[in-house]
Amino acid sequence: MTSGRVTVYFAALLARTEDGWEASDTELDDVETLSDLADLAREAAADGADDTVLVFIEQEDAWFGVVRVDGEEDPRVFVSNAAVAARSSYGAMLTDELLGHDQDDEEDELEALDLDGTEDGYEEEEAQSATDDPDDGDDPSDGAVPAGPLGESAILADLGIGERDLLALDGDALVTIADALGAAEVLEAVR
Repeated sequence: MTSGRVTVYFAALLARTEDGWEASDTELDDVETLSDLADLAREAAADGADDTVLVFIEQEDAWFGVVRVDGEEDPRVFVSNAAVAARSSYGAMLTDELLGHDQDDEEDELEALDLDGTEDGYEEEEAQSATDDPDDGDDPSDGAVPAGPLGESAILADLGIGERDLLALDGDALVTIADALGAAEVLEAVR
């Protein structure tokens, strides 16, 4: 719950099989890292470890993420709006991985701070300023989360969704992606 508002996530797995795509909704409650998410995706692979599995995560049309797992290869990730996603638990999991942030280090830094309560709202102000000017010179290597897309924008290119098309998506992006993959009906069935 955020500011009196419930944050709504949608998460689904799409596994490619010989017969097409199979979809299943998934709970992310026990997923804390990208590695956990990749393991969950591999478990969903119907025909074996070499199947392609896509994990879709969406937060109220504010941002979406696609994680692609091909067998035992490292997962590939795309997030539509990193600055917005980083403010949510599941989005932060993806953006932290893409930016090389270590969650344990961040928790240690917070514990070391002498917080007196006057900093309430600081994180929201900082996140807002990160989205105000996308050309403010933020470099992902300095620890800042860039506004806009982050990750591998060509993640679905071999499946028929080019880089330009993926970057242009907004609104109900996951339905558009599923439609292009020929999986709209199976995704809708779990939605």
